[in-house]
Amino acid sequence: MSWFVGRAAENWPQFRGLNSAGVAAADARPPVKIGPGENVKWSVEVPWSPSSPCVWGGRIFLTTVVGSNLEVRCHERATGQLRWTRAFMPESVEEFHRVDGSPAASTPATDGTHVVSYFGSWGLVCHDFEGKEIWRRPLPVAESGGRFGTGTSPIIDGGLVLLNRDQYRYSTLFAVEVATGATVWETPRPESSGSFGTPTIWRQNDAAEVVLAGSAQLKGYELKTGVERWTITNVTGTVCTTPVVGDGLLFFAAWSPGQADSPRQTWEAFLKAHDKNGDGVVELSEIAVERRDYLRAFDRNRDGKITPDDWERIKTGDTRAENVLIAVKPGGRGDISETHVAWKYRRALPYVPSPLFYQGRIYFVKDGGLMSSLDPKTGEPFYAQERLPAHGNYYASPVAADGRIYVASLPGKLTVIKAGGAKPEPLHTADFGERILATPALVGKNIYLRTQTKLYAFEE
Repeated sequence: MSWFVGRAAENWPQFRGLNSAGVAAADARPPVKIGPGENVKWSVEVPWSPSSPCVWGGRIFLTTVVGSNLEVRCHERATGQLRWTRAFMPESVEEFHRVDGSPAASTPATDGTHVVSYFGSWGLVCHDFEGKEIWRRPLPVAESGGRFGTGTSPIIDGGLVLLNRDQYRYSTLFAVEVATGATVWETPRPESSGSFGTPTIWRQNDAAEVVLAGSAQLKGYELKTGVERWTITNVTGTVCTTPVVGDGLLFFAAWSPGQADSPRQTWEAFLKAHDKNGDGVVELSEIAVERRDYLRAFDRNRDGKITPDDWERIKTGDTRAENVLIAVKPGGRGDISETHVAWKYRRALPYVPSPLFYQGRIYFVKDGGLMSSLDPKTGEPFYAQERLPAHGNYYASPVAADGRIYVASLPGKLTVIKAGGAKPEPLHTADFGERILATPALVGKNIYLRTQTKLYAFEE
C-alpha cells in the first residue's frame, strides 16, 4: 500500500489526483504562465467530454463518446499521440444534460497496472496499460437524479474499485476487486438520489472509511466491508462536490439551488411561467428547450409532467437540506450531526467545484468567480467572496502545486492564484476561447488540461 501511495502521489491516478485532493506532489513544478500559445508542449484534438485526464507514467487516460460509441483512450504523455482506443456500444444511453452532461463524464482511475473506466450507460471496464481488457462489469443503465446524467468517477484504494451509484432509485455504494471485478461488498443507499460526487477515503487511527454525500446526508463507511459507521444530516440535498481531508479533519462543502437557505419560487409562479395550456400541471414539452434539461429534475415520479405533488416532494426535500461547509472530527459512530461537527460555514459555497485543502487552508470557488479561503481549525475566513479575474460559472475544481492554485471557469478562462494571503493574488490569466469542464491534472513539471475540443500539455 505504501508503494502505491508513493507512486500515486507522483502521478495523477484519478479525478483530482491522489484521494481526489487536487494537490500535486510536493516536488511538482508546473508552469505558471500557460495558454493556447504559451508554454504549450503539445496539443491534440479530442472529442468532447467533461471527464478529466488521468495520468500515470508515460500514459494519459481519458473517456469520451464518439457517435454511438463510448470510448476509453490512451495518449502518449510525451507527445499527445493517441496510443489506443477501446470502444463500447451500449444498448441504450442514459438520460443526460445535453449541454453540460455526457455519457462519458466519469474520469478513469488507475493503480499503475489497471485502468478502470465507468460509463453510466454501460458499467465498469478494466484494461491494462496496453489496452488489453482484463475484466468488464456491465451494470444497468444509470437513472441519475434529475436526469442530468452520471457525474461520479471510480476510485481505487486497497485493491478495491469504489463506485458511487446514487440514482433516482436503487442507489448503492459498492466495491469490486481491482484485479478481477468481483464484488467485495455493496451497500444500499435508499435515502439518497442526489449525489454526483466522487467518494473520498478518510484514514484515521488505522481505520479507513469511504465518505460520500447525497440527499442531505454525509456518510462514512468501513472501506473493507461497506458497513455504515456514521452519518451527518442536514447538509446539501443535491451534491456535485467531493469531500477533502486535511489536518486530521474532513471537509465537505456544497451548494444547490432550492435549499432551505435559498428558497425556490412558488408553485403558482412556476405554473404561470410554464403552464401554456392552463391545465394546472407543467408538461415537459411546455418548457422551453434551453431550460428543459434543468427543469425536468422537478418531475420526481418521471411521468413527463410536473404536478403539485412533485412540487410538494421538492419542498419536503428542501426543508431537510442546508447549503453548508462543515468540518468533521474523526472517531464518530452513528448519528454524529451534533457531536462531531467542528464548525460550519454558509457563505459563497461551491456548486460543482470541490473544495481544496492546501498548505493549511481551505479554498473554494462560487459561481461568478468568487473565491474564499478559511482557517481549517476554526472556519474563520482569511478572505471571503473575493472576485477573480474570470467571471461566469465554474465546473472544474481548483488544483494546487508549488504554492499556486489553478482555477478554470466554464467559459474557458484559467487563473493562477498565489496560495495564502489576505486576498487572492492573480499571477497569470489565460483565455482558451472555449469551455472548460474538466479539472486540470498537475504532474511534475507539466499541466494537462482538457478543453471543449483539445487536450493540452504545458511545460515551462
